[in-house]
Amino acid sequence: MTTTIRVALVDDQALFRAGIKMLVGSQPDLEFVGEASDGEEGVTMVAEARPDVVLMDIRMPVMDGIAATSAVLAQAEAAARRPPRIIVLTTFDLDEAATRAIRGGASGFVLKDADPEFLLAAIRTVHAGTAVIAASATRELFEHFDGRSSRAASIPPAFGTLTSRERDIFDLAARGLSNSEIAGREFLSEATVKTHISRVLSKLSLRDRVQLVVYAYEHGITE
Repeated sequence: MTTTIRVALVDDQALFRAGIKMLVGSQPDLEFVGEASDGEEGVTMVAEARPDVVLMDIRMPVMDGIAATSAVLAQAEAAARRPPRIIVLTTFDLDEAATRAIRGGASGFVLKDADPEFLLAAIRTVHAGTAVIAASATRELFEHFDGRSSRAASIPPAFGTLTSRERDIFDLAARGLSNSEIAGREFLSEATVKTHISRVLSKLSLRDRVQLVVYAYEHGITE
């Protein structure tokens, strides 16, 4: 039996909200459960609607998407409940605000003018927990806005618990390679790569692949 994915949207453009509501509502495995026109309303709405995935605009009045993302995740942690996956919506390929939102806990970003099929795939992928959405684009963002000299040089103790193979997989994933690309490089099956990725995320207390990229950049563990 297919689980219905509960989706909410926070965006200050009424026409855009209407379009997304129709798009999500047209899918049998998705349910549109709430909307808000600014970040502050969004935090309240998410607490009440309890969506699985939140589409969060970056630039909004009252409270922007960066602050709202952090607030939604902090709220879920304080209530000891599973936080929603957050996809930030941006109008620019290289967007410093999107970088900050991902650092704040978002699972990736999607361009607001992306094809409807891509947005739907993004929702399903993020909900599945793999969050391969824009992992390579996330790396590109960090390379564009983060100078190597500004990154922390300290490596967390948890990273030392990874095996040699897991470190190899970590490095390739941090470069934005997909499971199939890693499998080809390392002469492994995709299932084996997926298992290694899951172990790496668990050991480092990371939610998904995008957070792995953030981790690598913040601690200088990438070439």
